[in-house]
Amino acid sequence: MAVTDEAIEKIKGMIVSGALRPGDRLPKESELAAELGLSRNSLREAVRALSLIRILDVRQGDGTYVTSLDPQLLLAALGFVVDFHRDDTMLEFLAVRRILEPAATALATSRISTAELDALGGRLDALGPDSPVAELVAADLEFHRGIVRASGNAVLCSLLEGLSGPTTRSRIWHGLAERGAVSRTLDEHRAILAALYARDAEAARSWATVHIASVEQGLRSTL
Repeated sequence: MAVTDEAIEKIKGMIVSGALRPGDRLPKESELAAELGLSRNSLREAVRALSLIRILDVRQGDGTYVTSLDPQLLLAALGFVVDFHRDDTMLEFLAVRRILEPAATALATSRISTAELDALGGRLDALGPDSPVAELVAADLEFHRGIVRASGNAVLCSLLEGLSGPTTRSRIWHGLAERGAVSRTLDEHRAILAALYARDAEAARSWATVHIASVEQGLRSTL
């Protein structure tokens, strides 16, 4: 194991064991290096690496702290990586989304409020097949985020946000517009919304599956 990797593992071990908790300040560099049996250089590299993935927060002139370790914070890097995928790899991300999002949609049926559904429905009603792609992307993000957030599962919400953020959705909606499939896609959104209004978890799950599979099939036909 490389020296820096060993240093990362040792700091990780302190956090996992509870020796360092969210919000805690790390000991001084010299003290921590001595405690962990590391050189100060390898410790510095480990801290730099862990700050990049938002495990640690280096505050200039103040010290280094363990972050909140909130799933949304830790999984934010996933969306950055996904933005670099090729079109053929997008199918694999959609396949994962097809597994996870219907489950989140089913969970939301008993938790999302009527006021939240009304707001999502109003945004849908303002769209049409000739709406600009930028508006479609923004509305799509709001629609799916609102439903997944209502599932009450922060990890699921963060994973799905990372799997299909603004860049990916923009690419998908441009493809839908080119194929003239915008109307059908908006109809699928309305069917999901209707199932949520009815508090029918299985119908919501089914329509979410149909919706993502439809996007997946359309993308596959264009590749």
